[in-house]
Amino acid sequence: MKKTMTALATMALTLLLTLPTIAAEKAGIIMLDTQMVGSQQLWINGMALREKFVFDVYVAALYLPERSSDAKAILAADTPRMMVMHFVRDVDAKAINEAWYEGLEANVENVTPELTSKFDQLAAMTTDINEGQVMGFTYNPGSGTEIMIAGQPKGGIPGKDFADAILATWIGPKPGPGKRFKAAILGE
Repeated sequence: MKKTMTALATMALTLLLTLPTIAAEKAGIIMLDTQMVGSQQLWINGMALREKFVFDVYVAALYLPERSSDAKAILAADTPRMMVMHFVRDVDAKAINEAWYEGLEANVENVTPELTSKFDQLAAMTTDINEGQVMGFTYNPGSGTEIMIAGQPKGGIPGKDFADAILATWIGPKPGPGKRFKAAILGE
């Protein structure tokens, strides 16, 4: 009997240690503590709710190798990172694309034609998003940013310039979702 209880306790502990842990809940959306980019484990840095007027739009989580509240340091680091957005309402592609271009202009100095072209590629990938669908941006140094829209892989865009510019739309000096969103995503 003692051996059986010990075996059951060991199995339960093993199961608990291998299951992903839940980090937080916001607007009914639960995000995990960690994500993997290749062999690199990333930790949730912060979680924020994007609101537009009186409507909840999406819940976002930023994952980094090490937690940081310093936006400039996050953008300067050439390390893997991931931004995940879980939509809590329908949003059409046109509105999403307008937000990308507004965020680019407001948060990136000296926008080059090459960077604008990369945002054009993103706009071409973007589709309408329905409530419950997920959008994600995963940057891996050397290969660029993999993009997932409506839960479907859409391809990649090379260059740290794009990875930094897209992240700056949320954590730059004039974040589109607002300063409260930026503070939450930075874990403040």
